[in-house]
Amino acid sequence: MRIVLAPDSFKESMTAPEAAAAMARGVRRAAPEAECTLRPMADGGEGTTDALIAALGAVRREVVVRDALGRTIRAGYGLAADGLAVMEVAAAIGIGLIDVSERDVMRSHSAGVADLVVDALDAGADRLLVGLGGSATTDGGAGMLAGLGVRLLDATGADIAPTPEGLAELERVDVAGLDPRLAGLRIDLASDVTNPLLGPRGSAAVFGPQKGATPKQVPVLDATLARLADALVAAGLPEVRALPGAGAAGGLGAAFLSLGARLRPGVEVVAEATGLDSAIAGADLVLTGEGALDAQTAAGKTPAGVLAVARRHAVPVIAFAGRLGTGIDDLGFAACVPIVGETVDLATALREGPANLELAVAIAVGRWLQGGLTGGPDVPGGPLPGRTGSMPPGRRR
Repeated sequence: MRIVLAPDSFKESMTAPEAAAAMARGVRRAAPEAECTLRPMADGGEGTTDALIAALGAVRREVVVRDALGRTIRAGYGLAADGLAVMEVAAAIGIGLIDVSERDVMRSHSAGVADLVVDALDAGADRLLVGLGGSATTDGGAGMLAGLGVRLLDATGADIAPTPEGLAELERVDVAGLDPRLAGLRIDLASDVTNPLLGPRGSAAVFGPQKGATPKQVPVLDATLARLADALVAAGLPEVRALPGAGAAGGLGAAFLSLGARLRPGVEVVAEATGLDSAIAGADLVLTGEGALDAQTAAGKTPAGVLAVARRHAVPVIAFAGRLGTGIDDLGFAACVPIVGETVDLATALREGPANLELAVAIAVGRWLQGGLTGGPDVPGGPLPGRTGSMPPGRRR
């Protein structure tokens, strides 16, 4: 019997590799003879790099980069033996790296992403897989482009800062110094954001407030992004501002798209890179999960992506979560299982996440082996009614 373990991270409790390991321990408690195939997953956001490093056997590289405020920090990315570099922009310019009291979207930039890309090119990477999401910036990728050799110039021909504040003086860009290694480089962007760069659904309007932009700053940011887009097109780069995903990561999506990148659903990119389809083919059961399952799960979240792959092979999927919300009954999982069985404070739930997931998996798999899972498993704190569907026994070898 073979079971595929393909969870996302349980935010602030477990990384995806840690969740997969906890699931494996649970499976072995219920079925010591079972073969576990671990495929830690992600959807392009936080945890994408760690999940892919684990799945691909990539080497983790630590690099000195600039954060969104230009301060020196260290960030990691993965480099696989076949030349694929996997990284997430949040590792360098993530909003979580900036204290709330220090966030300043008008003075933030994305140059740290260029630091990661350049190091990967220096190390021999010939393909990039970039997770977009969680950035502290709304600079349209100006900082990254500057770090890759693009000059941002004012009316006198002087270089300007690649921040929204500096871009107010932008007159033109010079792309002659763009790193030649980018030509022909395959860049896959993992993101579920389909917003364009500008307008009411654009980067500034939708995501700017999340990064601290005030109502007065939002239209200023939108106009600044338009100014940058105009200058890039005038310099000979393609028009991308209206493309789906151009507004991702504060406009970094647009910058990458202008360099020839292609944007795809994050979980689809990660599934392809980890060989999830071939792993699930011929399996008896798939286990997935993340911190919460609710109506938003269907909108490109990892469990839904795993389920889509499993359906192609008619393999049942059990999903586990720290919290079950509304709208999950019609998602199509064989069962949705909560891992916390009693009301506890958040700190305790996060701390005990791995143990709770292990036990929930052990009980759920045990019930599945007995012919079906029709109710929630017993987890720490007692039996849960759960919110599950009928669990077909599937194939057992």
